[in-house]
Parts: sequence; C-alpha cells; structure tokens
Amino acid sequence: MITRIVQLEFEQDKIEGFFQFFDTIKHQVNTFPGCYGMKLYQDINRPTIVMTYSHWETQEALDAYRNSETFGTIWPKIKPWFAEKPQAWSVNAYFNGFEN
Repeated sequence: MITRIVQLEFEQDKIEGFFQFFDTIKHQVNTFPGCYGMKLYQDINRPTIVMTYSHWETQEALDAYRNSETFGTIWPKIKPWFAEKPQAWSVNAYFNGFEN
C-alpha cells in the first residue's frame, strides 16, 4: 500500500468553489478501484491550502486513477484555480501510531 499526499493552494476567491466542487466528486475518487480511502485537510493558518491524503493498493492503481476519465474531468476543472503549482508525494509509512 502507498499513501499519496497532494498539496493544492488555491486563489482566495476560488477556495469555496473548490469545496463545493469537491463535494460533488469526492466519492468518485474515494471509491475508485484500488483506492482504500481519501481525506481532505485544510491548513488552519493558510485556509487556501488543502491536502488530499489517500491510500492506494499499488502504484499501478494510483496510475490507473491518474490516467482515468474521472481524473481527466477533475484536474482541468480545478487547475485554473491554483495560486501555486501543486506538490505531490507518494510515501510508505515508516511508523504508524494510529493503527493497532
């Protein structure tokens, strides 16, 4: 399993529109084959910054999503709203104190 973290920074006047749009597509991503779940975080000090945190079965599953029609409709919609270039990391857990 891999964890994918993506940081997005939106223009101030676009963040509410992003949240409204996110609510319409979140289940499409969360239930995509190979996705074990997703969270969306918002920075408490800089509320125009959000981060998706998702777990994927394999790199191939993540790549299938990134090459999917679903991603192909989401990304072009939100990309013009960015204030900064997105940053993304695919990581493996070294330590996880949240799970038993």
